[in-house]
Amino acid sequence: MKKIELEIIALSHSITQTHSYAVVLGEVNGLRRLPIVIGGFEAQAIAVALERMKPSRPLTHDLMKNFFNAFAVDLQEVIINDLQEGIFYSKLICYTENDTVEIDSRTSDAIALAVRFGCPIYTYDYILENAGILMDDLESGAKKNIEAVGVENDLTTNSADDLSRLNLTELNDLLNTVLENEDYIKAIAIRDEINKRK
Repeated sequence: MKKIELEIIALSHSITQTHSYAVVLGEVNGLRRLPIVIGGFEAQAIAVALERMKPSRPLTHDLMKNFFNAFAVDLQEVIINDLQEGIFYSKLICYTENDTVEIDSRTSDAIALAVRFGCPIYTYDYILENAGILMDDLESGAKKNIEAVGVENDLTTNSADDLSRLNLTELNDLLNTVLENEDYIKAIAIRDEINKRK
């Protein structure tokens, strides 16, 4: 089966599941999008890596990367290889000096590791056909309902209005507080608000 490369398009709140998020993967050089509902901790792990933040202590996925590196294991690629009853299945393709190993993984963990290793994420056509959204349909008004798969337009939608009311000093204080609490997703929203004003 031919692999299709994906890239992370967005990380957003899920409106169908409380305290959940969705990572939206897009087909490289294509119009199809694959939204995957993930937990808050996994969303934070992905956001931290995407934004190149440096937590004071290693997060779980950073620990995994350190473990891989210590034992000379290279994560070459992630493949979202199956979809059963709405659940995505993935595998990590790992190389050592002498062997290639496929490791079963939750898709959210696989994506968090892929971002840290800078390795490609792939899937197969039948998964995109069954669970994907064609962006052309959305733009032309044929509109496949994104909300049905739990994707909201922007991660910071709910807090953007609150942040706009704060001055720069208050924003910087809030940024320090949320970083101390390791709430990296909120930290990204605050940092973006600060950058807008510069």
